[in-house]
Amino acid sequence: MDIVHLQLGQQTVGIEAGELISYLVDGHEVIHQKGSPGWRSSDAEMFPLIGPTNEANFQVQTPRAAATQDQHGLLRELRYLALEQSVTKAVYEKVYTANTQVKNSKFPAKSTAEFLSWPYDFSFRKTYELDANGLTVSFGVSGEKGMPFMLGYHPAFKLVTDTPTIEPNGRKLITLAEVLAVGSRALEVPNCNQIILNDQLSLKLKSSGFRHFMCWTEVPNMVCIEPITFYPYAVSQENLHEGFDQLEKDEQVFSLRIEVV
Repeated sequence: MDIVHLQLGQQTVGIEAGELISYLVDGHEVIHQKGSPGWRSSDAEMFPLIGPTNEANFQVQTPRAAATQDQHGLLRELRYLALEQSVTKAVYEKVYTANTQVKNSKFPAKSTAEFLSWPYDFSFRKTYELDANGLTVSFGVSGEKGMPFMLGYHPAFKLVTDTPTIEPNGRKLITLAEVLAVGSRALEVPNCNQIILNDQLSLKLKSSGFRHFMCWTEVPNMVCIEPITFYPYAVSQENLHEGFDQLEKDEQVFSLRIEVV
């Protein structure tokens, strides 16, 4: 599949099928590379829910009906359509029609849910835009008014040094060892909209529209720093619906800004 490149000054972005696979700044790669230990992807979106559902028999409650959802929702099973591209900007979209059955790629090896579905129409737009100081990745959620949803962005950052640190605004440093110790649940960073990842380069990650971050890795060479609307392990899987927001506008926009400090 062709890779789309954005370019501005000493910044180069690589995008494959809507996925952020590279962000080079002055020749330094800051995005986890596929094939390296840790995770088979480099970024993903968690929508319309965040977290695992296996303990709830892959069901989540909505005001309309129970929906069959696997971990982190069905959006990742849909393909992006490219809408727009320039030297510094690219726009992608996924569109879903209510109750459409979507094949679950985790079935049967990692899931008993063969097909996933959601009882609401929605469209999901992802935009990359470079400016002189950094990269903004934004998400526009459109659909039926009142639709419940959660949203999380799941980018993976490459680590180079032995002692990287994660610095939430106004709080004590988080070490990589602390993130590793939490394991698959991911470390919650509540009520936070800015984190600095200190490694070979220092990256400032600033979110808009999200409420929290969570951090995950199981290897020392990468870390995912994920803005989220809800931390899914705050409730049992049967009560995951308690973390839903409701769609209140024609389009609700969320973003993550990535800058080298």
